[in-house]
Amino acid sequence: MSKYLIVGLGNIGDEYANTRHNIGFDVVFSFVQKHGGQFKVDKLAYVAEVKWKGKIFVCVCPTTYMNLSGRAFKYWQEKEKVPLENTLTIVDDLALPLDKIRIRKSGSHAGHNGLKDIQNILDTDEYPKLRFGIGNQFPKGMQADFVLGKWKQDELPLVKLKIEKSVEIIESITTIGIDKTMTQYNQLSIKI
Repeated sequence: MSKYLIVGLGNIGDEYANTRHNIGFDVVFSFVQKHGGQFKVDKLAYVAEVKWKGKIFVCVCPTTYMNLSGRAFKYWQEKEKVPLENTLTIVDDLALPLDKIRIRKSGSHAGHNGLKDIQNILDTDEYPKLRFGIGNQFPKGMQADFVLGKWKQDELPLVKLKIEKSVEIIESITTIGIDKTMTQYNQLSIKI
């Protein structure tokens, strides 16, 4: 039975719930909920194990806060003995507009502190990522407020649809492979 590690990046605490920066948590929670899993508090993370189509998914939302996500990633990857290519890290991306999702087999952290920490701890950027576009509609100097801010009311229907698409992407990567999944989703403009 093949095993996958699905890592959603975000921050713990009510003040961060439903913020742009926590979209990784939201996608992983949605995936686990769809497949009848249950999270528990474990070492460095909220963890849920899901079985689907003969595969095991170890789903992790680090409790280390965003900027220290690497320790939780490495701990669970080693504990569960999941090869790096069978991991998927889900993260918010300012450089992508709200209607876009980007899947990559590898690639730099692009200034994202959660990815930067994972890359430093793993000493490689050769691990798959799902980048969830959050747009960059903020005044100069207000990036942190924007990223840590809640979604606007008019953005929520699209965000909900993109979370569903992201869950489909996780399933797709593990059934038809990352290359075909990238071809299918990377050029999509997701609209309501």
